[in-house]
Amino acid sequence: MTLNQLEKAVEAAHTFFMANPEHMEMQQNIENYRTMAGVEALHLVDREAKPHLESYSAGVKHYEADDFELAIKCFEQALREYFSEDMECRALCGGPQRFEEYEYLGYKAGLYEAIADHYMQVLVCQHECVRELATRPGRLSPIENFLPLHYDYLQFAYYRVGEYVKALECAKAYLLLHPDDEDVLVNVDYYESLLDDSVDPASIEAREDLAMFVKRHKLESELIKSAAEGLGFSYTEPNYWIRYGGRQDENRIPSGVNVEGAEVHGLSMGKKSPKIDRDLREGGPLLYENITFVYNSEQLNGTQRVLLDNVLSEEQCRELHSVASGIMLVGDGYRGKTSPHTPNEKFEGATVLKALKFGYEGRVPLKSARLFYDISEKARKIVESYFMLNSTLYFSYTHMVCRTALSGQQDRRNDLSHPIHADNCLLDPEANECWKEPPAYTFRDYSALLYMNDDFEGGEFIFTEMDAKTVTASIKPKCGRMISFSSGGENPHGVKAVTKGQRCAVALWFTLDPLYRELERIQADEVIAILDQEQQGKHELSINPKDEL
Repeated sequence: MTLNQLEKAVEAAHTFFMANPEHMEMQQNIENYRTMAGVEALHLVDREAKPHLESYSAGVKHYEADDFELAIKCFEQALREYFSEDMECRALCGGPQRFEEYEYLGYKAGLYEAIADHYMQVLVCQHECVRELATRPGRLSPIENFLPLHYDYLQFAYYRVGEYVKALECAKAYLLLHPDDEDVLVNVDYYESLLDDSVDPASIEAREDLAMFVKRHKLESELIKSAAEGLGFSYTEPNYWIRYGGRQDENRIPSGVNVEGAEVHGLSMGKKSPKIDRDLREGGPLLYENITFVYNSEQLNGTQRVLLDNVLSEEQCRELHSVASGIMLVGDGYRGKTSPHTPNEKFEGATVLKALKFGYEGRVPLKSARLFYDISEKARKIVESYFMLNSTLYFSYTHMVCRTALSGQQDRRNDLSHPIHADNCLLDPEANECWKEPPAYTFRDYSALLYMNDDFEGGEFIFTEMDAKTVTASIKPKCGRMISFSSGGENPHGVKAVTKGQRCAVALWFTLDPLYRELERIQADEVIAILDQEQQGKHELSINPKDEL
């Protein structure tokens, strides 16, 4: 940018952001570039984009817009590019190889063993091209079920344009990788029923491009497993075609056969949502009197969401707000950054241990500091009970945070107080994915926000679709209101700009894995135990011995 090459600066920023969608500062840089003279018209270019992934994404967008002719064109282009890049990927495996598990200083294989070892390592590398081609630049994990999804989309797109033979070929191709998929098995029967009488359904076979690919892939797998036994290295075949990457939309079952209430052109099954590794339940008891149930997941247009009121009393809100003013530091909890999410607001925070420490030292009322501890424990019990969890929910992080609108910086704001994100994965709106990999807090399972006040402007909490744009629910904070939800990509959320005043809340993140318990919370538990012991001792000392007689 110092060379005033604005177009290249935008391209570089966009390329970085595509690989790091969680990087808020780069997102702000792109917006700043866009607002400069002439930049609005620039086409954002990702210099690391893989052609087959770009064609696939374009196909999905056309498909979702019901433009099936263009969707077919893009998916077919994506497949041609995929198989071309697969050849390139396999060719690059021909160089020197090293298995990480080998101790090369002590490697004493003979000539034939060394040759066999090398070629097995090349074969493993080639076999892994499936994962390589399904992984976007900058990501560690691949798009789930990536290659099969091309044929899943194509089978319905061809059906919608009346090309039933091609629809049948694609459906049968998909079954090569998922032979027990009930929906697609039904579709095969349906497509066969639409063929002209002159066409023998048995003569229509799975697409040759995928049939050849699967045949080679299975043979490679058998060779690697056999060699692993003979050469003494360990190998576990990954599940390259994970089923929960399947589509869940109204076009999944065109026939409507065996589906109660379905129309011929599809059953509305809702949009694809990320897999959650546990049974989804909700509606358990709220445990405490006076708490008011407001909305459940369905009413909030999502999954694993609940809105409650009166979790705190007005008096408790005032007391917590008073504590906040005495213990908060600018940038606390945000690596010291005063404005980590937007330059238009000041962020202050404090942990529960810090509150107890200040209370023990007499810098804030100990009773008020303990209230922070107690209400966070109350919230944890409510979340654990309402979502009917089978195991203990532990604190992952407890944080009191206030956002203050900075005067003179609120005119024409177009940013958010907290950009749209997910709590345990890296939200990638372009790919419609949420990547469970660092630096995301992948161990977080549930989140909750407990609001302390409403005397400010803006600051609404919002849920969105995975596109980070389409708002599905908007919640206005107020004293005692609590929103809780599961922490994954099924619940993208953010906070609208706070344009006047100060918005304060207690933010809570929970985990089902005790290995990721919050260290400060454990220390806070110890402080509370000491305080209780001291209180018990004082109580015993105040007893008149005569009263015992």
